[in-house]
Amino acid sequence: MSEKAIVTCALTGVLTNPKQHPVPVTVEEMAAAAKQASDAGASIMHVHFRRQEEGMGHLPSWEPEVAGAVCDAIREACPGVIINMSTGVIGKDISGPVACMARVKPEIAACNAGSLNYLKARSNGQWAWPPMLFDNPVEKVERFLAAMKEHGAEPEFECFDTGIVRSVSMFLDVGMSEHQDYNFVMGVASGMPADPDLLPILTRYIKPGAPWQVTAIGRQEIWALHQRTAELGGMLRTGLEDTFYLPDGERAKHNGELIEAIVGCARKAGREIASPAEARTRLGLRPAA
Repeated sequence: MSEKAIVTCALTGVLTNPKQHPVPVTVEEMAAAAKQASDAGASIMHVHFRRQEEGMGHLPSWEPEVAGAVCDAIREACPGVIINMSTGVIGKDISGPVACMARVKPEIAACNAGSLNYLKARSNGQWAWPPMLFDNPVEKVERFLAAMKEHGAEPEFECFDTGIVRSVSMFLDVGMSEHQDYNFVMGVASGMPADPDLLPILTRYIKPGAPWQVTAIGRQEIWALHQRTAELGGMLRTGLEDTFYLPDGERAKHNGELIEAIVGCARKAGREIASPAEARTRLGLRPAA
């Protein structure tokens, strides 16, 4: 029998406007969204934190009180669920994510493993936004890894391009981290495309036996990538951070619908779904409190 699939739900994004898209923002909305995703088969919740003041929910928050309230509510709504906390910031100052990590004590923390020129061009020949550098030099990665170790979080290495995948293996070689967990971020316009044919190549450049998954960013076309991930034995992730579209092209009303769809990919590939306890064992995480 094929190895059970570990499913992650990416509940909400960094800047997605809740007035335009059905993303959860408030503590209550995040807990309810996590419950829907958990009931559909997700054992890991990837969380971003948003400002809680009226009209400010489209902006990120690094307030430990907000992070704590969100994660406490998710854990209460979904006993045993695994928290995977976002840490992405631009610039050298990582004090906000570290303070939230200290309050939340996530089992997993996203570790952006390399820098990327974050670009998108429109059909009219203009940039979709001013070109920006998502800066993740080795020194910054090292500081994040030290904070993760201090607060009991295992790193999930976010890889936006093939060179970053290869860099993670070097991080492991030089002892920056002992934990192996690769996330191939595919579909960013200036990063790796959401191409299923890339997966057999990418998986050749990870440490043998290391767990891996795909963050597939896009519309209906990403579901072929999810299916290939399921067939090749990867962990599975989707949610309203990554897409608003179901395999049939319809817009998802909530995270639960997306998780039901990706569970369907696993079962089509002959795989059942791992429970949170099974996911903890497979990923070498601490037991649930």
